[in-house]
Amino acid sequence: MSRVLPRVGALLAAVALLFTSWSVATDRRAEALEPFTGYLMAHFIGEQATGEQIYLAHSRDGLHWTDLNNGAPVLLSTVGTRGVRDPALVRSPAGDRYWIIATDLRIANGTSWSDAANNGSRSLVVWESADLVNWSAPRLLDVAGAIPGAGDAWAPEAIHDPATGDYVVYWATNATLNGVKKHRIYYTRTKDFRTTTAPVLYIDRAGTQGIIDTQIVESPTSVGGYRYYRASGDGQITVEGANSVLGAWTRIGDLSHLGITGSQVEGPMWMRFNGRDQWALWLDQYSSGRGYMPVLSTNLGSTRNFQTTTDYNLGGTRKRHGSILNLTSAEEGRVLGKWGATTPVNRIQSYNFQDRYVRHADFDVRIDPNVSPVQDSQFRVVPGLVGSGTVSIQSTNYPGYYLRHYNYDFVLAADDGTATFKADATFRQVAGLASSSWSSFQSYNHPDRYIRHYSYLLRLDPITDAAGRADATFRLTG
Repeated sequence: MSRVLPRVGALLAAVALLFTSWSVATDRRAEALEPFTGYLMAHFIGEQATGEQIYLAHSRDGLHWTDLNNGAPVLLSTVGTRGVRDPALVRSPAGDRYWIIATDLRIANGTSWSDAANNGSRSLVVWESADLVNWSAPRLLDVAGAIPGAGDAWAPEAIHDPATGDYVVYWATNATLNGVKKHRIYYTRTKDFRTTTAPVLYIDRAGTQGIIDTQIVESPTSVGGYRYYRASGDGQITVEGANSVLGAWTRIGDLSHLGITGSQVEGPMWMRFNGRDQWALWLDQYSSGRGYMPVLSTNLGSTRNFQTTTDYNLGGTRKRHGSILNLTSAEEGRVLGKWGATTPVNRIQSYNFQDRYVRHADFDVRIDPNVSPVQDSQFRVVPGLVGSGTVSIQSTNYPGYYLRHYNYDFVLAADDGTATFKADATFRQVAGLASSSWSSFQSYNHPDRYIRHYSYLLRLDPITDAAGRADATFRLTG
């Protein structure tokens, strides 16, 4: 025994050293994520048919943004309510795993805010990726089901907790506690965004004051005196500081001295500027419908350091409650390679009625002269929603809406994420049937049929004669 014990001790010491080395390596891999070169914003745009889905925007300076994917959604929820709001981007410390978590809510389907708050989904929608561009199918994660009387699970966020090596997921739930029904912030822990611990009350304001839309940012050098800062919508936009994610939080102040209150803005969204200790706190101006505005600070330890600015631009779509991820050069390259190219805007001109162009009108599709507004006749011919070497035809003034056939008639419709929609909205662009210098569009799922006009309405028909060939021939113009 006297010879065995030293060997066991040596083995245990080696195992301990291995785990210590792994932990240090993980921290070093996290440090290796820097330097950051750009920014990625995940957001939704509103309550229209495709507005409550995942949209992305990119910025090089953190203030001036460009819509990705031509302003169309990049991910669609096909689970739960089939709509998502308030997306949060989460990166693992090692930079080898990413998640998007979002509120499972779709107001566009006719749900009232009262029903959504009192009888809504208690799950979050989760996507997962290894590279930030190829995402899993969405899945539901029940986080609030164990909260007695829970009416919803809104505005989720997540942050890695270095003290425990897992993630703290936190969100707002409307429930009755101590005789008061209101939104409070709860949290749970997870390592994989698949299984979670039981929900725990995290933030509860006094009396009947509810709280929602909390987001935490880390200050690695503890500028202002704290390691972490959080901003919350609780009647004001309240800023607090702490030195651990689940530690004691100290109220620092609010933004009322800037004329900014919770009755005007919501969805506080933190962003640390790359390469310097300066932050932007983006606020969604929901009451005026103007989307996000930034307030800037170099010291989060006092809200008196926050300043408004007019030097920003949010691109073509209205940005609603989301989150911002600082990007490394490699991440930025992948994101822009996938969604950064801007497809030209075209009009689709008829071959045999050259004063007429394809346009949508009340979501029906036809060819007309003198289209007004002209945006109704502007489209982007983008890579097909299904099948290599194919195209889909996306509206410019209704991002996420495509020309699709339905019972061989054409409509402009929102991508609903189904395989049927994708096939109906996909075509092969081939040499024009009436002139090889023009184009015709062959159906992907009915290859014996082509897009053609008939009595000026667009149809999907077999083409059997010269008149049909002329009707099925078009030209893309600038």
